[in-house]
Amino acid sequence: MFGQAFAPAKVNLFLHVGAPGDDGYHPLSSLLAFADVGDRLSLTPADAPEFRLTGPFAADLAGGGDNLVVRAANALLAAQRGPRPPVGLILDKALPVAAGVGGGSSDAGAALRLLRAAWAPDMPDQALQAVAAGLGADGAACLWGAPVLAEGRGEVLTPAPGLPPCPAVLINPGVPASTAAVYGQFDALGVFGEVSPPPMPDAFESVEELAGWLSLQRNDLEAAAISIAPQIGDVLADLAAEPEVLLARMSGSGATCFALCASDIEAEQLAERLESLRPDWWVRRCQLGGPWPDET
Repeated sequence: MFGQAFAPAKVNLFLHVGAPGDDGYHPLSSLLAFADVGDRLSLTPADAPEFRLTGPFAADLAGGGDNLVVRAANALLAAQRGPRPPVGLILDKALPVAAGVGGGSSDAGAALRLLRAAWAPDMPDQALQAVAAGLGADGAACLWGAPVLAEGRGEVLTPAPGLPPCPAVLINPGVPASTAAVYGQFDALGVFGEVSPPPMPDAFESVEELAGWLSLQRNDLEAAAISIAPQIGDVLADLAAEPEVLLARMSGSGATCFALCASDIEAEQLAERLESLRPDWWVRRCQLGGPWPDET
């Protein structure tokens, strides 16, 4: 019943966002993939419920009691009947916080997978997904970490087209981008996108084909995020000048950007050069796709 789960970084390959409705929520359409870098969550025996943070970005998570991992555990308890044995949860926080890569939602998904095995092994996937969806717009998509097309508020999911191997580099300039602030600026700018999903093939045959198709799409939050955190624009400008980059775009509401490359070697070259030139940036070479196996 005890073990580890991987919480991969989420990447919005495109993100089209519409005008807010009467309820204040924005409809969206987004193609999500997941990186083979991320956080790790451990489930351990405990005499009383316990949650601990470790890792390079642990200090950036204010108020551990309101962490999405804790909220996920409480939500799963509320969805079940009867007492459950106390457990310890240890989150190794390797992803930047407020970074547009769904770290909190992916952490919550890892917690739900681990806790279902410990507390409710007979709970159907659909019921677990409903719990995940209640934790936020990315909750359902990040539960399994598999490529998916998200619509509605992010909770309407359909399988993504087949993706080729996608060598990539993730870059964060070391500044947070508050989702609420970015959406507030997005509304102030008043330039809303079309959210009907664009026509897609059943599968992309190569990363070059994928990058070419993605170049016709957008991240509608990019301008708003850059106005709040101009360092995002610096990242994108630097990436546009690098020869290995097939496509560069911001993920989610920022501040993390991603670059697609034609090969692992080119991604490694790009990552090494960026790390040398900009040591203040968080840079990780990765593969995009998913789902990636848990560590148990």
